[in-house]
Amino acid sequence: MESNKASFQIIHPHAAGVDVGSRSHFVAIDQNKDNVREFGVYTKDHQEMISHLRQHGVTTIAMESTGSYWQTLFNALQQAGFDVLLVGGNQTKNVKGRKTDVIDCIWIQKLHSLGLLSGSLLLSDTFQQLRTYYYHRLHLVEQSARYSNKMQKALRLMNIRLDVVLNDITGQSGMAVIEAILAGQREPDHLVSLISIRVKKSRQEIAHALQGWWRAELLFELEASLDFYRLYEAKVKECDQVIETFLVKYAPAVEISVEETKQLKSNRKRAGKHAPGFNLSHLAYQYFQTDLFAISGISYNTVLCLLTNMGHDLHKFPTAKSFACWLGLVPNNKISGGKIIGNRTPSGKNHIAKALRHAANSIGNQKDHELTPFFKRIAFKKGRLAAIIATARKLAVIIWNMIIKAEPYQKNQVELSTEKQKAMKLKHLDKKLHALQLTKEELEKLFLKHSLSVM
Repeated sequence: MESNKASFQIIHPHAAGVDVGSRSHFVAIDQNKDNVREFGVYTKDHQEMISHLRQHGVTTIAMESTGSYWQTLFNALQQAGFDVLLVGGNQTKNVKGRKTDVIDCIWIQKLHSLGLLSGSLLLSDTFQQLRTYYYHRLHLVEQSARYSNKMQKALRLMNIRLDVVLNDITGQSGMAVIEAILAGQREPDHLVSLISIRVKKSRQEIAHALQGWWRAELLFELEASLDFYRLYEAKVKECDQVIETFLVKYAPAVEISVEETKQLKSNRKRAGKHAPGFNLSHLAYQYFQTDLFAISGISYNTVLCLLTNMGHDLHKFPTAKSFACWLGLVPNNKISGGKIIGNRTPSGKNHIAKALRHAANSIGNQKDHELTPFFKRIAFKKGRLAAIIATARKLAVIIWNMIIKAEPYQKNQVELSTEKQKAMKLKHLDKKLHALQLTKEELEKLFLKHSLSVM
């Protein structure tokens, strides 16, 4: 009696699999180990790989996204006319056992030929360039903050507590004092005169904070850190100019009416220290055709991150749920036997998700925000970290609906949802009180006790 054999249908008969490495790439055109070839990472090696693939009639290729080593090869294969599929490492995991580069590329080829792989979302060339500028800007801002902290540490080790009397030592007053110290000034009275009168601390307390021990090695570190800080701040401004030029060049031709201009000005947020040095609200409205700054808690850096990392490509997500899932802001439910055995959110370094989590954290610190009741409700049940992720997901859904549907921020709907939750709680509380069968005196006593605690 013949046994039944399970078989898979070949979806892509002319498929190849590429195992990407830092020094070489392995290419499999079928399931035969003898046909696996190793290529280098230079441009001439890319051309040899393209010739090899064409010689064997390959039309579609799957490759694993390993670090940043895949990008040049991916672009070369795409320009050569191949249908290239970039796949995350979680889809190409092989069974446990022996692992080699040859086995990996054969496994990728097999999965791709059977149609079991799905490609990663890739931005258009325009927004890939813009995202590179944004990542470089992030690096410059991080380095600027690093040297600001080094200046603060050098002053603190000399017991010059400028950080106590000033909120920001790199502001106008702080920089004036640091420059005077490096120029040789040591008299507290002269240094106090450089502090703006708007500083809330008293003149006497500022003078006490500027008395310390002057050490040559720390003054040398302070001067070097100041030079690096100025360099990075100048490079941030230069990067902002490049980003602005790029955004203006590719901005859609959208006419903004006088009323819309007034609305944009009314929703303008207070610019932070490293906010973009150009009219971001106007450019963001041209790209998204809605005002994201109408959402309280959304900062300039959040909108800049969304604009440079996504832009028009947000329309590639068919639903708000798919967008939130791509951001990694939804639980990754693992179900076995009809029960959820794990629901941790997936790890990742999505910059948009990080920006939305920062916005959600600021919402959690506000008292009168329309999303604060939602944040507190989740925080009470599952903790602050879960509340930040849940609120960030809600922000992602709101932003998707605003951009895709080209509609303004519906603050009333958010407040209505909060009132609905409040009504449900009151109904639940009414059932509990009814079940307890409290007397009139007990109810009055309970109400009086609650009134006193509120007061």
